[in-house]
Amino acid sequence: MHITVEPSDDHAVLHLRGEFDTYYCPLLQEEVDGIRRTGVHNIVLNLRMVKFINSTALGAIIKASKALSSDGGKLTISRPSAFCKDIIEKVGLDRVVSVFDTDEDAIGSFQRKKAESLVAEGEEFEDDKSSVLFTLTDQNRLDHFIAEVKAKNPVHGHAFGKNWNGVGRMSGLDENGLRFTWNGGKTDLNVFDMGQMLAVGTELSVKFRLPLLKRGYCEAAVEIDLLEERADGVKVGAVFTQIDDETRDAVRQYAKDMAFLKEELRKATDK
Repeated sequence: MHITVEPSDDHAVLHLRGEFDTYYCPLLQEEVDGIRRTGVHNIVLNLRMVKFINSTALGAIIKASKALSSDGGKLTISRPSAFCKDIIEKVGLDRVVSVFDTDEDAIGSFQRKKAESLVAEGEEFEDDKSSVLFTLTDQNRLDHFIAEVKAKNPVHGHAFGKNWNGVGRMSGLDENGLRFTWNGGKTDLNVFDMGQMLAVGTELSVKFRLPLLKRGYCEAAVEIDLLEERADGVKVGAVFTQIDDETRDAVRQYAKDMAFLKEELRKATDK
């Protein structure tokens, strides 16, 4: 990764180019510390040309933001690449570091008399909430709850059948299993029926994303071991019963990354 510094009297814009991973974190820290020593405490990170960023690099950005805040300054991000923007939003970094579409807007934020709080009152970091696609392994059980419902497939938009997938929202993931919520989609099932359909012991085929590590969906088989009915749907906990070693290793690293980012965001938002 290369960093080009565009200095000004009361701020600096850092243009990052390349892949921002663990190896280059000291480089960012060196540039930020050098700028701070000149008495400038407002910095824009232009990520337009950054095609990859990992969790350690996100932690380095949080660390730089906290250091500048302690000086009475501010760190902002401008023009993030599509990859960076997706990751930033998924892990919640934009709750701590403001993101702007242009350098000019980012610079303009330094001039505001009342800067917005870094994190909304009472808001906490949450694990990634990407979609979880799931279907019942037992086709007969699936037919009983789904096939008779007058609805459309929420993923593909055609009539329900063997290719039906429910679309849940990830609420937790580790090497042992995953947790997600489901509001029934377009099935018209009530909460009780959703609970019956996804009862403890039910086997599912699931697909989920690991946005920091792998492209596309990972696949696994799970068995539900937790079911909680809520007013707007159900919360499901499931343990992996079949998952390949590569995916399990990726899940293990993902959980480690999320724990790291959660701790860094907690530190950054401590009053």
